[in-house]
Amino acid sequence: MSTVFSLIIGGAIPGLFAWADDVCVAFATIEPITPGHMLVVPRDEIEQFTDADDDVLAHLAVVAKRVGRAQRKAFDAPRAAVIVAGFEVPHMHIHVLPAWNEAALTFANARSARPEELERTTEMVRGALRDLGFAANVPAGIGSPELG
Repeated sequence: MSTVFSLIIGGAIPGLFAWADDVCVAFATIEPITPGHMLVVPRDEIEQFTDADDDVLAHLAVVAKRVGRAQRKAFDAPRAAVIVAGFEVPHMHIHVLPAWNEAALTFANARSARPEELERTTEMVRGALRDLGFAANVPAGIGSPELG
């Protein structure tokens, strides 16, 4: 059975994508903890990070680092943070978010965001990824996980 993330990656459910490659994608979460909060998700359905092949997990960590650098640049954040929890969707994902303090790093701070706000913050991350030299991995369209 497909997870909600597989449906987003496959285009059956809309998503806002900042990164795409053969192994994974990064897209905006609809309930961000901080503006620009992204999920780095493998294209293959892997239930949790402890089930991932070492190469896949390492690749996702590198992509999370790149997305985090872009978030710091786009939002002038002193840090980027990652959370690997995975209780809400049985498809491995790394939460990457710009962070200003440790107290904010809790799912209790997650709030539904308006579509226009998600589009704006996703485009900010996409622009920063391009500026950092990763344009080849920024999808051609914000709503597609495919490269142009």
